[in-house]
Amino acid sequence: MHTHTMHHTFPGEGPADRPAEQPADRPPDGPPGGPPPDDRPRSGAASLVAGAAVGTAAVGAALSIGDIGSPLRAPFTLFFLVMAPAAALAAALGRMDPLGRAVVAGAGALAVDLLVAQTMLALHVWSVRGGVLAVAALSGAGLLLTAVRRRARHGRRGRVE
Repeated sequence: MHTHTMHHTFPGEGPADRPAEQPADRPPDGPPGGPPPDDRPRSGAASLVAGAAVGTAAVGAALSIGDIGSPLRAPFTLFFLVMAPAAALAAALGRMDPLGRAVVAGAGALAVDLLVAQTMLALHVWSVRGGVLAVAALSGAGLLLTAVRRRARHGRRGRVE
């Protein structure tokens, strides 16, 4: 009796899809000896867009927390409520392909917002200011945990014993 073992690989994952000079432990996007793909420097335009997004989100959070009446309060606060948890989740999913990371981060951001709202409603403590602060706290904690995890991982690689 002969048993066949079937291995499933996706395009780009098999050894035949990898160039001969590329080691198996290096990510396919990263240059040899260079930073991993999620640590690549960004172009000037991408940095400008990222800075504008952070500024818009910060203004939205400030308008909402400060209870400042402005026609920009609702759209900027909504932008903050979606982008803060999405940025934290995208940072945690650093090695995924960009489209998959964006989809997962966007869906996760909506889930975080809905869970915060549902929890606050169930506890009878709902307020816009409290919701923005809770989303900011969860997003900040997620970014902090991701930074600590990356620092610990890079620290282990750099040690020679």
